[in-house]
Parts: sequence; structure tokens; C-alpha cells
Amino acid sequence: MGEVIVIYDGECGLCRNSIFWIEKKLKINALDFHTTDLSKFNLTSEQCSREVFVLADGKTLSGAKAVAFLLKCRGNRVLSTFITLSGPIGRSSYKWVAGNRNSVPVKLLSKLLKS
Repeated sequence: MGEVIVIYDGECGLCRNSIFWIEKKLKINALDFHTTDLSKFNLTSEQCSREVFVLADGKTLSGAKAVAFLLKCRGNRVLSTFITLSGPIGRSSYKWVAGNRNSVPVKLLSKLLKS
């Protein structure tokens, strides 16, 4: 596997803590979309404000697919497979978390990832 680029929301606590957690076991190039020239990746701020993007092996993945990819590469194959096989449930769950970053469950998840 070549370079893994993750474009994320550096102003989001859950996003920052998720990157920290991923980097414990996986070498990635994490880029905050607020300070990155997104045109190099054919992405917009609007797209990146809604979901995470992963660019690896010539592919661009976003949202739940990006998370499943990172989990698999990190060694969390069971959780990755669960997210992938859950299909619309996994995608809906991702969208709910992304849209409710200030909710109590999301803040708890963020704290778990930080520790």
C-alpha cells in the first residue's frame, strides 16, 4: 500500500481524536481541509465539511467507506467488515455522527478515542 492521505475537519474534536487514534497504528498523511489546497484533490470545502476523505491506491473514498478502509488498514478488520456489510445502516450512522458532532454520544466517543 502506498501513501494514505486523509482529509478531515481539523476543527472537529472527534475528527482530531480519530486521526490521533488511527496514527497510533497506521502511517497516514492527515490534512485539515481548512488549511489544505483541496483543488489538488478535486475536492471542495463543502464536500470536506460533510465527510472525511481518504485517497489511497488511486481511489478516493469518503464517509463510512473511508472509515472502513482506515479501520481495515489499522488492523480493526472486524469493525471494518461490520461497517461495510451494514451498508445503508453504516452510511446512515456515519452521517448521523457527522451531523451531530456536539451531541453527548459523539463527545463520549471522542473522549474514548483520545484516551
